[in-house]
Amino acid sequence: MTTTYRQALTDALREALDRDERVFLMGEDVGAYGGCFGVSRGLLDDYGPHRIRDTPLSESAFVGAGIGAAIAGRRPIVEIMTGNFSLLALDQILNNAATLRHMSGGQLGVPLVIRMATGAGRQLAAQHSHSLESFYAHLPGLRVLSAATVADARGMLWPALQDPDPVVIFEPIALYNTSGEPPGPDTVTEIDTAAVARPGSDVTVVAYGGTLHTALAAADQLAEAGIDAEVIDLRTLRPLDTAAILESVSRTHRLVIVDEGWGRAGIAAEVAAATAEHAYYDLDAPIRRVCTADVPIPYARQLEEAALPSAGAVVEAVREVVS
Repeated sequence: MTTTYRQALTDALREALDRDERVFLMGEDVGAYGGCFGVSRGLLDDYGPHRIRDTPLSESAFVGAGIGAAIAGRRPIVEIMTGNFSLLALDQILNNAATLRHMSGGQLGVPLVIRMATGAGRQLAAQHSHSLESFYAHLPGLRVLSAATVADARGMLWPALQDPDPVVIFEPIALYNTSGEPPGPDTVTEIDTAAVARPGSDVTVVAYGGTLHTALAAADQLAEAGIDAEVIDLRTLRPLDTAAILESVSRTHRLVIVDEGWGRAGIAAEVAAATAEHAYYDLDAPIRRVCTADVPIPYARQLEEAALPSAGAVVEAVREVVS
């Protein structure tokens, strides 16, 4: 049985709302409209306006309200339409949610979950398509997750709600209509560790979010040429599971990183730096990064596709490091 990524997110929301009466969802158009991407469709009818709350178009205001509700003992899930719009609430996330436990000497926690769509691939242009995961992975006080599979879309939310500190979950826009196997009814997604999406022995390919599928497609092409690529899905961007990356590199001796964010000061840069610091003598070739072109995401489809990491670009990078 398969389900869509979108439906997996809806099922996760329903599970959370059913299991804990403190949980509620808030954000722009999450109620009557059913969510910008249809994730919360039908929830208002089933749970009512006290638990499915439409908000004004002010990210700073409703993220701030979510922080207050979390401090007061609720378990809010705040939906932000796209990662780009989250910058309007960056002051609340950076200066309040992420810092209050530290600044209160441990007296205040902010058990808040923020969900946001991320990435390109749907011709939504620059103001709706950027991958800003590295902005949030830079901030101490947050846990940052990226759901690349249907199983993780279904299984990440409940453990995130158990975290006593704020959690940001990124959902790639390009994956909402994809399908896959959901987890079993008792499966708990591990949100502390990376996952080996495909085992291999010749090269480690690290990816997350939408680029996981790009990396897996490249691995299929490489297998036809006799190159056995191991693909790692980071899943958790902060804290980064460096141990899983180093363990894989110790066996394959080569590393290629695929990142839909920009290369400069991004997730790929952090993975490369950590590997160079801790596994330099395990490497038989320079580390390669395959990232989005250093431009705002274009609207035109052919330009958007050209700007994003492609399976072909990953194959080329792998061929260089194994040659």
